[in-house]
Amino acid sequence: QVQLVESGGGLVQPGGSLRLSCAASGTIYSVNDMGWYRQAPGKQRELVAVITSGASTNYADFVKGRFTISRDSARNTVTLQMNSLEPEGTALYYCKAKIIPSTSWHPVDYWGQGPVVTVSS
Repeated sequence: QVQLVESGGGLVQPGGSLRLSCAASGTIYSVNDMGWYRQAPGKQRELVAVITSGASTNYADFVKGRFTISRDSARNTVTLQMNSLEPEGTALYYCKAKIIPSTSWHPVDYWGQGPVVTVSS
């Protein structure tokens, strides 16, 4: 069984920083793309940033220059450093990973539970 466990959400003032982490564990053969999505109240879930197994990155236009995604492939973890946060960044932030479980040998998308990030003064 595979699971993603996230940490690092919370309350931050506008202009502040937060760091989100996500660790994949379980019966894993390999981890491909890892990324972060967010869902604000009343809105659809949207991509924030993604990083491939080769460490190529892609960011949503609204976070470029402020957020940095990184991964530790040896530990199957992905981190999102968020700087200069804005009130519009208040949302649930979900970790997503495309994983090949050692039990099935086919890639499957796994999601974390989504830590809450609240940007407010």
